[in-house]
Parts: sequence; structure tokens; C-alpha cells
Amino acid sequence: MIVEQDHLEAPGNRRQKRPAGRPLTYRRPEEIWAVTLGKKTQERVDERRTQFSPAWFEMAALLVAIGLIVHQRGLLALAACLLTVIPIAWWWKRLSLRRVEYERCFDKQRAFPGETLEMTVRITNRKLLPLTWLEVSDEMPIALPLVQGALMPTHIPQIGTLDNVLSLRWYERVSRRYELECTARGIYTLGPVHLKSGDIFTLFESHESRKNHDRLVVYPRIWPLADLGLPSKELFGERKAHRRLLEDPLRTIGIRDYRPEDGLRRIHWKATAHRGELQVRVCEPTTTLSLVILLNVCTFEHHWQGVIPELLERTISVAGSIATWAVGQKYKVGLVANGCMPLSDQPIRVPPGRSPGQLAAILEALAAVTSFATLSIQELLRRESPRLPWGATLVVVTAIVTDELAAAILRLRRAGRRMALVSLADEPPPQLDGVATYHLPSSTPAFQHFSEGPYDATAALEAAGLTPREARGG
Repeated sequence: MIVEQDHLEAPGNRRQKRPAGRPLTYRRPEEIWAVTLGKKTQERVDERRTQFSPAWFEMAALLVAIGLIVHQRGLLALAACLLTVIPIAWWWKRLSLRRVEYERCFDKQRAFPGETLEMTVRITNRKLLPLTWLEVSDEMPIALPLVQGALMPTHIPQIGTLDNVLSLRWYERVSRRYELECTARGIYTLGPVHLKSGDIFTLFESHESRKNHDRLVVYPRIWPLADLGLPSKELFGERKAHRRLLEDPLRTIGIRDYRPEDGLRRIHWKATAHRGELQVRVCEPTTTLSLVILLNVCTFEHHWQGVIPELLERTISVAGSIATWAVGQKYKVGLVANGCMPLSDQPIRVPPGRSPGQLAAILEALAAVTSFATLSIQELLRRESPRLPWGATLVVVTAIVTDELAAAILRLRRAGRRMALVSLADEPPPQLDGVATYHLPSSTPAFQHFSEGPYDATAALEAAGLTPREARGG
């Protein structure tokens, strides 16, 4: 952690630097989680409790009475000090958290597992009143631990706090930099942040909670197709189009004689006037191929039987790897999953596209997908197939192949759909007529080191001809 302190520009003041402050003292993970293991732990940062009570006024009244009786001016002066300090402390407390700003800045907000994110925390006091002490507790996911140091546990599951204790002069800003380690895929929310401060005498305290939410996305792991045992060329059949599905009206490559089935919009009037016969434009056919990945989040035949977390993560990673390869091959790529986003009950849909942010949108959807299945994969195929482009290749990625799923794939294949099946089950899937089928058991080399480190997504992106910048949406 790096600490930076500086003064802000204020009326009559020039901006000046202060020496770096003292970094926080970190605790070892075993000290933090010892309470879970039933061991004695060190207490957290001592919480300052208010020292004021109505007895202060009673003491001041008693000192005034005694001072008047015994004619001691010292007692009267002490009572006057008490009656002066209490209002000042109360006023200081009321203003302590006003115009105090807390913000986080990140070098990137999308990352792959194994990468680190640099987070800069800036705490600013934008007023003349200094803060003699300020406690900040920022709620953060445990899945994003600090590279140096540790988060303090809380009563909320999977949530810790990043605690800071500091003092701020007038118009002063303190910056502290941390490195967060991305350990698992997901969409994480940082915040809220809890502030606590008070007067210089610690008689009163002021508490405030602010939302200050920030969103970080950790993509699933992606692998080169060679590591998964999949061919990197002609993975789902030949790329050459056997017939012209669409034509680009903006690209004319020639003219020909008019035919009765040609529409009037195709007539080339200048060529017709030149030759004296009706001529029509010949447009260049589009060769862009579409690929839609259909992800099955179920790891058992029935979703209510539970889920195998590691198998689910492998299935999601395979779907992300295929999408990354397809984007590198200039496919129009889309995603449909029978899983849903957190706090949602609708299947995930990313329409096919070739925009610069298409891969980022697909990987973000895979980062957010949960194990809750909204419907079976065969029902998803039946509902979604009419909405998908007719010439698209439909790739089903699943951890289990049931008879119902195989029958649904065959029905779509006989209806003229281009189908492919990628199975992660231990048993080989049945061979389906006209369907490209691939089997990725748990013994696949990439899966042998799935939960081990280190992991670097650069190799998979380079194999697909992409860069990390393109994967993050530019």
C-alpha cells in the first residue's frame, strides 16, 4: 500500500506536498480467520465511544455551587471550561463529516482470474475545520483480497472491510493505493463505505454510511482451443458458404440481363439506357458467418438435484473460450444460457454481433451467470431457435447430455439448422447424424490445472488473434 498526502488549493493557500504518511499495519490471514477456527484473535481497531454524558452538566453545576460557597475562582474557571468545551465539541462533531469525500479509482474495471487490479482510494477534507481522527470502513468482497494485507471479516457472508484510520488537516487529501487480486469470476460490488469521526476531545461521535458503489467484473477463465483438445481450424465445419444467403446492396460487382423474378429495385437504369435492354445489378454476397453459443448451467439431469461447482466453472470457461476463438475468426457471435443474472429469473441473451464490445459483453454475461436454471436446455433450444439467424451455427455447451437434449438437437438438425455439441461429461456423448460432436472429459489437460495457478489469459487471446484491450471492450 502506498500513502500520499497533499493539500488542496484553498483561498489564500498554495498547493503544497506533505511527506508520505505511515502505512497501515496489516494482519496475517491466520490472525483474521482464527475466530472461524475457534482460536483467540486480536481485536479490531479500537472503536472510540462517546465520552459525554449528562453528568458533565451536573459536575459543572456542582463546581459552580462549591466555587460560590467557598469563594474559589479556580472551581468557577473549571466549570466555565466544561461549559465551553461541551458546545465546541458538539459543534465540531456536527461539522466533522461535512464535505468529506471518499472515492475509488481503478486502473481497469474488467479483468481475468489471476490478474491484479490497482485501486486508489482518495479521502478529501474540503473545509477549514480539520479532522483530528477519521475512521473509514469500506465493504469489499472477500473474493477480491488485498495482495498485501487482508480484509477484516464482517457479519455479512463473503464480505470484508478495508479499514483506514487517519487524520486530515484543512483542505487536505490522502491517497492510498492497493492491489486487489482477482481469484474467481463474478460481478462484484464495492461499497457502501462507513465513516466515523468526531471532535478533538472525543466527547462526541458522528457516523455516516454512504453508498459509493463501484462495479468490478472478473471474466471466466479462457483457454486456447489446443489446450482443450479442440481443432482451431474448421471447428464447426467449413467456413465457405455453399449458397448466397444475403447480398450487400452497397457493393455492386457487375450487371446482367433482367429476369422475371428480379425486383424493380435491382434494375441498373444507366446500364439499361446504354444497352437498350433491362439490366440489373449483381451485388457482392456477404460471407460473414454467425455462431450462437447455447450454455447449459445444469450439471445433473435435473436442476433440483444440485450443482457441481467445479464442473459448472469448466463449462462456463469452455463457452468463453469458444466465443473468444469465434470473435478472432470474425464470426458474428452470440450467447444464450438457461442460467440467469443475480436477482433475475430470465435466461441470459446476447444477440449475435460483431461490434468492438461484443466479446466483452459475452464474457461479462458469463461472469454474471448463476447456477440457477430457469428452464431445461432442450426447452431453451425450442424457444430460442426461431429467434436466431437461420444461417447461424448453434453450439450447445453442456456438462451433461440427456436423451431429451440429443433428440432436440437432432430435430433442429433435420429442420436445416447447423448444430454442434460440446460435452464435458465423463461419458462420451452419442454420435448424432450431421452434428459436429466434441468430448472434453475431466482428464483434458486444461482441466487438470483448472484450479491451480498461475493463470494468464494472454495466451488464449493471442491464439485467437486478440488483445486484452479488445477483450475488455476497448
